[in-house]
Amino acid sequence: MQYELRTLVIEPRRKTFTNLAERYGDRPASRYEEGSVEIQATENFHYRPLWDPQHELFDPRWSELRLTDPDSFTDPRQYYYAPYVTARAHLHEAFAATLDYLDKRGLLARLPGPWAALLGGLVIPLRHYESGAQMISTYGCRFAYGSTVEQCCSYAAFDRVGNAQLLSRVGLALGDGSDALLAEAKAAWTGAAALQPLRRLTEELLVEKDWAVALTGLDLTDQLLYALAYRHLDEAALLGGAGGYSLIAQHLASWFADQRRWIDALQAAWAADPQYGAANAAALAAAAEQVMPRAQVAVGALAAAADELVGADCGPAVAAAAQAARSTITALTAPKEAR
Repeated sequence: MQYELRTLVIEPRRKTFTNLAERYGDRPASRYEEGSVEIQATENFHYRPLWDPQHELFDPRWSELRLTDPDSFTDPRQYYYAPYVTARAHLHEAFAATLDYLDKRGLLARLPGPWAALLGGLVIPLRHYESGAQMISTYGCRFAYGSTVEQCCSYAAFDRVGNAQLLSRVGLALGDGSDALLAEAKAAWTGAAALQPLRRLTEELLVEKDWAVALTGLDLTDQLLYALAYRHLDEAALLGGAGGYSLIAQHLASWFADQRRWIDALQAAWAADPQYGAANAAALAAAAEQVMPRAQVAVGALAAAADELVGADCGPAVAAAAQAARSTITALTAPKEAR
């Protein structure tokens, strides 16, 4: 008996879901689009929050910053669960390889004294800053309106937990496997003078009711802090014989570059919105005016403490980062005719 194998191609009746075809046209949708766009709950809510009956459970009015069409914003990284997990697995595997290299070469043990003090006393305590940032991002995930925005906030919250873990692993490695440095880092976060302005700002952002304003304030603080700790001090470490610090900093700097992609896209979408653009621009400018001076003071205190240890001209670096952040917000929020 003979068999003949043939290929039978069955054309799908539809190329994607109806809602996506209406939005993008009759074309195959990406997995990101199918799993992210237009899945926000919009009706049939059972009750309003007892603690704020003026709002629905899911309500665009939770923030002054709104989008006419929430799904007009999409993550430029196109992250849904699978590619996000894959990307972060690679990041943590790379960091583990770096720690293994540092351990085998004894580079952390051979850090110059001032750089070891800076890493243990000023940088490792930032794991508590990352924990606060995780809570702010989670708050955004809960109250943001639009599944594509909520998704980015959710992944950012997971990232912040991961960043805190990276810094904790550095503390364990610097302490030869002991958690003593982590305990000292917690004490520094709650008591060291250089860290209290940053701690206070973090806690103030935690109680900000407008999730988008809190997220904007966090981003502005991030821009100054990451520029100082993981870019400027990275370069200073290379010149100061502290290559181990530089190897650690590169991973967090790379993460922040990835984080900024969706933040930049969201802020641009807010400012360009056809209905709410002007109000959004005013809200962004007001948030920047409120937070930026406090962020500069907070990160400036950290910079002054770092300069006492390693003399790396950190103050001017923070001032330059603040100026760059202000310029970005000004360009984004300027009236359309002035852009």
